[in-house]
Amino acid sequence: MPTINADRLLADLHALRRIGEYETGVHRPTYSDVDMQARHWVAGRLADAGLTTDIDGIGNVFGRGAGAGPKLLLGSHLETQNHAGWLDGAMGVIFGLEVARALGGGIDVAGWADEEGHYGSFLGTRSFCGLVTEAEIDRCRNVGDGTPLRTALAHAGLADKPRVVIDPADYRGYLEAHIEQGATLEDAGHRIGVVTAIVGAHRYRIVFEGQQNHAGTTRMAVRRDAGVALIRLAAAIDARFPAIAGPRTVWTTGRITLDPGAPSIVPGKAEMLFQYRDTDPAMLAALEHELEALVAEANLGPCRVTIADRGRSVPRQMDAGFQTALEQAAEKHVPGLHTRLPSGAGHDAQIMSERVPSGMLFVPSIHGISHHWTENTSDADLVLGCQVFADAAAAILAG
Repeated sequence: MPTINADRLLADLHALRRIGEYETGVHRPTYSDVDMQARHWVAGRLADAGLTTDIDGIGNVFGRGAGAGPKLLLGSHLETQNHAGWLDGAMGVIFGLEVARALGGGIDVAGWADEEGHYGSFLGTRSFCGLVTEAEIDRCRNVGDGTPLRTALAHAGLADKPRVVIDPADYRGYLEAHIEQGATLEDAGHRIGVVTAIVGAHRYRIVFEGQQNHAGTTRMAVRRDAGVALIRLAAAIDARFPAIAGPRTVWTTGRITLDPGAPSIVPGKAEMLFQYRDTDPAMLAALEHELEALVAEANLGPCRVTIADRGRSVPRQMDAGFQTALEQAAEKHVPGLHTRLPSGAGHDAQIMSERVPSGMLFVPSIHGISHHWTENTSDADLVLGCQVFADAAAAILAG
């Protein structure tokens, strides 16, 4: 079995961390100057390792290894959430780099673009899988400032580059390593997680339209307060969803805005961004039905309520054989200190699984923290995770 170089692995992780460094984390939004600096840095490290490198027209970084026949593709994403963690995504890319060095052939490595959704969720892997049209690229805008994706690609020097699309015959499959982004492993004292499935998510924009008016002179009995209508719906969701939810169903109201948002004005408009997640398609359908019923009930009140679908991802099962390879590698290094578990977060592996067999390995997140600059994983767990990842990759290639 291959042996990774722990010092080299950690040095690369920390070097990448310094590109866009923020507090103890990283701020590296997709196609920003620091994001492109990171992509070129990774391409350089892949080239130093003897891989043939390229950055395609959507920003995906590729390192292609030596050897004939179907290869194993390893990767994750390189951009970060705003002012967030240093390992989310980046760890999986550097694990791929180190495994390619250790195995010496049969491995391709990818650093995907925009898994975090600054322009469009899983933009890089969906493009690679042939799921992104030129019309979608024309429509895409930055969720923060509205910058057109075409403008961002041009600024990043990618406008005239072709987008690479997978030929599934080229690959045995895809493996991704990631921090857990939760506390399941840490709480149970486990060192390695083998992902069984990745959740699907349904996302919505719910708008409430009432009547803007003076907060001092408008009697309570006649108010059409859009903010109150929003709060009532959010409370109704929290009261009704538990009766139908599964053990790992989650739902979140991630943003609430009131218009005009002044203390002396009754809000005439309000908006909430809402999502729920589960690994069971039937559960997602049941939650959708319940949400539609709650919105219909909300429309019986004084405000008009409309709901718009902002996108959804499909839950995906990870390949059984890949799960076994990861589990056997973990058992070799930390007997009994590994577990199978579903992923409550979305990952590029769920998109790749539409084209090739896919699997995922998790390492523990300290205190379960992610999407914040305090995100961290111990050096010991990073080294262990990469070695298990390498052993599993070697077993898959040999199988």
